[in-house]
Amino acid sequence: MRYRPHESLIQPARARPELWRLVAGGVMAVAVHLGLIYAAFGLVAAASGTEIAASVFAGVFATTLTVADALWLLASFGCLVVGTLVAARLVHNRGLVSLTGPPGRAIADFARVLWALALLYAALWLILPTGLEVTPNLGGGRWLALLPLALPLILLQVGAEELFFRGYLQQQLAARFKSPAIWIGLPAALFAWGHYLPEQSGGNALMVAAWAGLFAAVAADLTARTGTLGAAIALHFANNAVAILVIALPGPVAALALYTYPFAADDPALGPLFLVDLGVIAVSWLAARVVLRV
Repeated sequence: MRYRPHESLIQPARARPELWRLVAGGVMAVAVHLGLIYAAFGLVAAASGTEIAASVFAGVFATTLTVADALWLLASFGCLVVGTLVAARLVHNRGLVSLTGPPGRAIADFARVLWALALLYAALWLILPTGLEVTPNLGGGRWLALLPLALPLILLQVGAEELFFRGYLQQQLAARFKSPAIWIGLPAALFAWGHYLPEQSGGNALMVAAWAGLFAAVAADLTARTGTLGAAIALHFANNAVAILVIALPGPVAALALYTYPFAADDPALGPLFLVDLGVIAVSWLAARVVLRV
């Protein structure tokens, strides 16, 4: 495996590689993330009343289905960015660039992979047969009007997750352990666990978690091959933009989608779609590698 570029990300992590620091930093990042969300809730409640605050933050706490709720849910990931950066600085004396890689190269990787995936998804849209009769959700005019707000928030959401999982966790584990099975496998397992939601996915919960774990492993591989988070963020952004804005499963962020699937996350009909998604992940990974020559 061509993981030599990963060394540029691991090197800063080696200054403070102790596992207790990683555990403490992970707990700190999550605590700051949740603390900021509840602090914002408290400020809105103090200024406007608890009922108004509960309505504003419904998308974060209750994940209901309005456009405002979905946007608040995506925006709340900004708190994870802050939490990750606070933990990295206080526990490991690391800054943003040490987690993302050189900004110029990270942005270039992001742009090239996103362009390649846009072409790939357009081709797959034309080539892949589908017998699904999707349900119209948002009107075209409103959908277009929301894009300038929804796209940056999706980028914030995926960037936050990549910064924490493929940035902080992966790099600090790699500073301590040589085996990719550990520094790819453990963050991927945590990412999968975070997507294990039997109350939403029912009998499909394990399948959804396995998909998330595989996606995380692919993103980790691209990070190690390139030495930046750019490719992983582009892969994550392309996937989530389609799943949130184009055709969504009924759920917390379906309100932003142009169409929705005719079945929910716990429907057995999700099985064939899961297999298609696995194939799309594999082809997307290959496309990213080809365009970046890694």
